[in-house]
Amino acid sequence: MFSVNKSTECSLGRPRDAQAERRILEATLRLLAEEGYVRMTLDSVAASSGASKTTIYRRWSSKADVVTAALRTLQLSEPPVDTGAVPGDLAAILVNFRRSLLRPNGMALVGTVLAEEAHTPDLLRLFRERIVAPRRASLRAVLDRARKAGQLRRGARIDAAVAMLIGAVYARYLASGEVPASFPRELVEIVWAGIKAQDPAPPR
Repeated sequence: MFSVNKSTECSLGRPRDAQAERRILEATLRLLAEEGYVRMTLDSVAASSGASKTTIYRRWSSKADVVTAALRTLQLSEPPVDTGAVPGDLAAILVNFRRSLLRPNGMALVGTVLAEEAHTPDLLRLFRERIVAPRRASLRAVLDRARKAGQLRRGARIDAAVAMLIGAVYARYLASGEVPASFPRELVEIVWAGIKAQDPAPPR
């Protein structure tokens, strides 16, 4: 079950308080970084945010629900993608991904979620639905448009290309603790070279 939506909540006479919601999500991220998922409780979130547990449960159905909602705020809003070229569109998405990942505790919090896979599978499921899937969908949409425009080579594997683009950013961070600003464009250049349609041979 997911959180009560805005229209339902308002119909019950309890309009959403945007400031309370912001405090709850900020407290959740802070406690998640300090204590980890297992030790963090909704009681501590309520105390830290100044909100009641009733207020929290009015918006989110469980600890996993509020944690993934909080993690979602770490993702910067995706900018409009229309650079006029497929590599530029892909790079724009990855540049935003890099900025989100490098925010304070960004990668550490991803690790916290993965560490809970065996004990709290619902947390990872929500994380995939709310955070992983939207970014993959953005990249895939760009490549789907490229395929329809005849810009991809025959047999190009879009799912594999998306996995390489996202996975390489994580791998770069894990290898060195940083992702250079130039890396998204360099990565796109390599992947695009492998999937784009071949340029027509010059006339003899």
